[in-house]
Amino acid sequence: MKKSDVIWKIAYLAIAGGVFMIDQTAKAWAVRSLRFGDERHVIPGFLNFAYAQNTGVAFSMLDDHGSTGRWGLSIVALIAGALVIYFFWRTPRSDDRILGALALLLAGIAGNVTDRLRLGFVVDFIDVQFGSWHYPTFNVADMAIVTGAGLMIIDMFLSKRKQQAETRPVGSVPD
Repeated sequence: MKKSDVIWKIAYLAIAGGVFMIDQTAKAWAVRSLRFGDERHVIPGFLNFAYAQNTGVAFSMLDDHGSTGRWGLSIVALIAGALVIYFFWRTPRSDDRILGALALLLAGIAGNVTDRLRLGFVVDFIDVQFGSWHYPTFNVADMAIVTGAGLMIIDMFLSKRKQQAETRPVGSVPD
């Protein structure tokens, strides 16, 4: 691997570190400001900040398994983080969308597993609703994970289209 490639990858990891720090700082603010039932109505009827403790995974699934769940989910997250790092270093420098996606996934995984190991739960505080519809409370790490996964999905579709275009006979009409 060329020196410039390593520098670029370190830059992506620095961005992941920045997202991790934003997540941890926002969660610390939520603990200090919202933990005792205080709610902040940022955009009334749409966006609120309200403290929540999530002992499970997404949407509080698997939240009734106590200490076993805490450590089991932590181990799964640590393995996922290790796989993300593995694929990150194996991804070519020219594949910025995947490198960015993996950096965001790594930041989100690190943010949530840090909470789980340190506190026994993940701090959530961003609350979105629209009329009677209410989305489960989430945090910055969750946004990083969803954005990273979304970028990977987009890349899969774009890569498939590019591959189809490259294998299509000259002069043929696309589907």
